[in-house]
Amino acid sequence: MSQGKKSILFILFILFIDQLLKIWVKTHMQIGQEIHLFGNWGILHFIENNGMAFGMEMGGKAGKFILSLFRILAIFGIGFFLASLVKKKAHVGLILAVSAIMAGAIGNIIDSAFYGIIFNESYSAPAVLFPPEGGYSTFLHGRVVDMFYFPVINTHWPLWSPFKAGESFIFFRPVFNIADSAITCGVISIILFQKKMFRDL
Repeated sequence: MSQGKKSILFILFILFIDQLLKIWVKTHMQIGQEIHLFGNWGILHFIENNGMAFGMEMGGKAGKFILSLFRILAIFGIGFFLASLVKKKAHVGLILAVSAIMAGAIGNIIDSAFYGIIFNESYSAPAVLFPPEGGYSTFLHGRVVDMFYFPVINTHWPLWSPFKAGESFIFFRPVFNIADSAITCGVISIILFQKKMFRDL
């Protein structure tokens, strides 16, 4: 199988499982609901991200629109880079790593672009796909679905600590999705194996 076909299949696989899980969460859970998978440190915790990473906002609807357009441009940039790597017959690990980053970026822009149109709100009940009254927002103004929460360490800062004494301490706090994981794994792979991956370029 050619490197190009491997890349396309890998991207489609990540997108399939990412969107399948997001749609299941949207249609079976309401925002804030939790399903404990591994006790208290492996949880499906449904939230929606209305902005950038870590819930940061960007200037209301106009900012959200600009952010979505920036993500689309970034996807095209990654796509051109990936195509050049395939053409140069780069290391298969590098191609798959960049493919994972691209799949993750596409997975999250699908939420932003279309989820506001095809779903209603999830605050009081699980969302309905293609509700007769229409979606909760417009094109490029949807929210990204996040669900994985791994508070492996959930404790408090010691009372003798010079800062945040007695306050709650949770590691790992961020809630993320499969698309986020794909981007993170792709970037980490490139950092760890860059000498091998870029050796023949």
